[in-house]
Amino acid sequence: MGPIFHKLGLSTASIVHEASYLFDPTFITQDYRYLNLRPIGRQEAYLADITYGTNNEFGFDYLRDNMKFSLEEYVQRELNYAVVDEVDNILIDEARTPLIISGPAEESTDKYYNIDRIIPKLQRGAVIQGDPSQEDRAAIDAKGDYTVDEKSRSVTLTEGGVAKVERLLGVHNLYDPRQIDTLHHVQQALKAHAIFKRDVDYVVKDGEVIIVDEFTGRLMPGRRWSDGLHQAVEAKERVHIARKTKRSRPSQSKIISVCTKSWRNDRNRGHGGS
Repeated sequence: MGPIFHKLGLSTASIVHEASYLFDPTFITQDYRYLNLRPIGRQEAYLADITYGTNNEFGFDYLRDNMKFSLEEYVQRELNYAVVDEVDNILIDEARTPLIISGPAEESTDKYYNIDRIIPKLQRGAVIQGDPSQEDRAAIDAKGDYTVDEKSRSVTLTEGGVAKVERLLGVHNLYDPRQIDTLHHVQQALKAHAIFKRDVDYVVKDGEVIIVDEFTGRLMPGRRWSDGLHQAVEAKERVHIARKTKRSRPSQSKIISVCTKSWRNDRNRGHGGS
């Protein structure tokens, strides 16, 4: 569409992860994939008459702008119209994974590695669904140090597992209010090992854990699981751990409505998209 819009006197830009381009028929490059695509800054891309991009990139730029201290630093501007393809996927399916971004919290990442080291020493127990009855609890607890509920994607320590974790970490009482942070990280580390599978839920690429979209199978660079789970997976894979962030979690529909005066689903015009 770039050549058509150019003939009509309109500038066309596109934004992708950590890059943005302006259609320029005079721009020549050795990489044929980027023919007529001149690299530009993010702010210049949004100043184009038409800007192509994904909902993730628009959303993260919106969040980053709201962390800045002056309007001059904003990359986005007031937009008039948005044509949204596959809006049902964006507002329903992908909305289950919020966009999370913020500045790093002041904490050490060593604790993730320290806790991860004890997880292989715990014995995986029964696979359950829902909350078992009191009568079944004793038999289930005897099978291992923790139970796994694959449907709800949760992991729970048994009484024996709690005692073993306390012994391995040198903690007197794991449920002491002063140890609530330790308990949380143990539970997240258990989920990282027992629930989240490499090359299924995520991939490791260039020393970074990248989430795999559960609906499309596409990689989602820049996305991170919250509440220390992403750091737990990074510790499991022995890659560099990015510091936990203080969260900001707007919905996809809020981002679209705030960024534009009006938006429209491309399906309403008879285009199903791909």
